[in-house]
Amino acid sequence: MSFKPHDVIRQDRPDGSILLRAREPLGVVASRTTDWLDHWAATTPDALFLAERSGDGWREVSYAEAQQQVRAMAVGLVGLGLGPDKPLMIVSGNSVAHALLALAAQYAGVPVCPVAEQYAAIPAARGRLDEIASLIRPGAVFAEDGVALAAVFDREAFRDARPLMVHGPGLTLDDLARTGGDLATKVGPDTVAKILMTSGSTSAPKGVLTTHRMMCTNQAQLAACLPFLRERPPVLVDWLPWNHVFGGSHNFNLVLANGGSLYIDGGKPIPALIGKTIENNRMQQGTICFNVPVGFAALRDAMRDDPGFARAFFEDLDMLFYAGASLPQDVWSDLWKMAEDAGKQPLFTSSWGLTETAPAALLQHEPTERSGVVGVPLPGVDVKLVPADDRLEIRVKGPSIFEAYLAAPEKTAEAFDDEGFFITGDAMRFLDPENPSLGLAFDGRISEDFKLTTGIWVRAAAMRLEVLAALKGLAQDVILTGEAHDQIGLLILPTQKLRDASEPDGDALIVDPLEIRARLAPFSGGSAQTITRALVLAEPPSIADGEVTAKGNLNFAKIKALRAPLIDRLYDDADPATITIGHG
Repeated sequence: MSFKPHDVIRQDRPDGSILLRAREPLGVVASRTTDWLDHWAATTPDALFLAERSGDGWREVSYAEAQQQVRAMAVGLVGLGLGPDKPLMIVSGNSVAHALLALAAQYAGVPVCPVAEQYAAIPAARGRLDEIASLIRPGAVFAEDGVALAAVFDREAFRDARPLMVHGPGLTLDDLARTGGDLATKVGPDTVAKILMTSGSTSAPKGVLTTHRMMCTNQAQLAACLPFLRERPPVLVDWLPWNHVFGGSHNFNLVLANGGSLYIDGGKPIPALIGKTIENNRMQQGTICFNVPVGFAALRDAMRDDPGFARAFFEDLDMLFYAGASLPQDVWSDLWKMAEDAGKQPLFTSSWGLTETAPAALLQHEPTERSGVVGVPLPGVDVKLVPADDRLEIRVKGPSIFEAYLAAPEKTAEAFDDEGFFITGDAMRFLDPENPSLGLAFDGRISEDFKLTTGIWVRAAAMRLEVLAALKGLAQDVILTGEAHDQIGLLILPTQKLRDASEPDGDALIVDPLEIRARLAPFSGGSAQTITRALVLAEPPSIADGEVTAKGNLNFAKIKALRAPLIDRLYDDADPATITIGHG
């Protein structure tokens, strides 16, 4: 397994900003994502491309089979009148059908907008679908099961869209593939391949116009830094959702660009589905494993109980990649020890990027001994670090960075500075300012920070991660408060363990305060580090109300706005649900 060592050029400017760039050249970039499928269908036609569970085994699709089906469906999409101004919305989860239809759209020059399947499955959340449909104006909508989701197609926002399905009373993918005829579309690097919705965690969701150039460049960047991707085809057993840029663009294209195999994992790192993920990883081992920290923790626990599973999991592993949050150091250390016991030393790593950056912009592509490092600029990405109080805000520019939001010229203009750098709102810090090649670590999201009435800024993003670690086993998540107050408060989304030991009191839960007080007592030392009070939420955040984004992130601003009365209770020391934290 090989990788390129970091080699970063740093330039310090008189205004205090810092420019960073990789010395490594970018290399050859494909013109279209579909060029990859054509290449592998010609050179390794029988190699496994996609697989999904079917009974006790896997339903498998080769590169040649995929190309044949995709090109046939592409003709059908054009026949429906779809095109640059009539995109395709997909409201289903990851599946072979989803993958083939999305690739067909990319052949046909039809933008694809994948959205979270829960928006269709949960009636109360369907208003979010209406918002997206009003923005993108789809010419067709695909749902895996047309009968189950018929109510979605009947909504006013979809009146001009054709319904597509695998099974059902309407137009099926088989019908689409039987259209017949020649495919004559002009698709190039600047053709929009996807409209990806931002998370909406800090503002209203926006549609990111994602071109073939952006996605093709990103894969060339990754291959330049991780040569092992081209030394042998990568194998993934992956659940990360395709409505998210990381699962749908980064991971899916990583397999396709390098002639690899993608085993679609129908599990997720939640109690009801984590067992399926573990089962799938027992059945099929990958050469790369992508997951979020809670998913790796669950896999770690399963491998602790089964050393044979641990040996098989690491036997062929080149890279273990965590995303979404920093991997707790105890999970990192445990997994590293299991890899050593299996005689392997895969690259343990992470990266940084956003929907607007295709997504990877920074990558830790050489070994490190600690969690939380997001690396150095990928080849072709120019990074500008701009002083923001005592931190550095990261801004990026390059061929993998987006150019516009859909139908939002003002938001687009606000997104770039006067030099054309995308303003990300994220902060970074050097591991060693004297040696930029050691990499950067994430230092919080500036937009999540807030100011107390004392004028003191609270670094909410960084503090939230520390609080979550301290409340492990009690809190699923937390929301820091303090705007319009002179003290930091905490809203706690409880685990089932804490909920079972509580009594309801309206929208809050009354719990035994002793353990929470003890765990939060260390958060002291000045008003910006001291948590003085906490309150446990009785009702979980609502997807329908926009408190949870399509990616599963909390929308902190929305939660605080909708739960203002609870925040008033939090700052009332006499309220029975308020837990005051003494810092004697």
